[in-house]
Amino acid sequence: MRISTRFSDSIHILAFMNIYSNIRLSSDTIAGSVETSPVVIRRLMSALRKAGLITTKRGNPEPKLAKPPTQITLLEIYFAVEGERSLFELDKKTNPACIVGGNIQSVLGGYYEQAKLAAQEKLRSYTLQDVIDDILKKENSKNKLV
Repeated sequence: MRISTRFSDSIHILAFMNIYSNIRLSSDTIAGSVETSPVVIRRLMSALRKAGLITTKRGNPEPKLAKPPTQITLLEIYFAVEGERSLFELDKKTNPACIVGGNIQSVLGGYYEQAKLAAQEKLRSYTLQDVIDDILKKENSKNKLV
């Protein structure tokens, strides 16, 4: 099973748009940073636009954040590109006649729900600005070592 990178790629796109707001931000340019195809970038940007996180103009490589990065939470970004997709999936094909198989779904389901709520609360507490600040701090510390 392949794990989706849409969430991290979308955060990458938004941070890139903010940090490099002074250059032409074509999907090719952004794709070079994410190391993916411009088609993937355009699809993600479409989802981000539909969620009200960015604004774009057709045929014009100047996407912009729709609101300040301090007002964009990681949870908003997650929902924009992943929707209501579950963080965890239960195996629905277990043997109901077995003690474990007959109970594992409801038991794990409760744990998974609690983990989901905790993850959502944590993602709600972080903003795009937090990510941008940490990126710039890391870059600064790299430059000090040189």
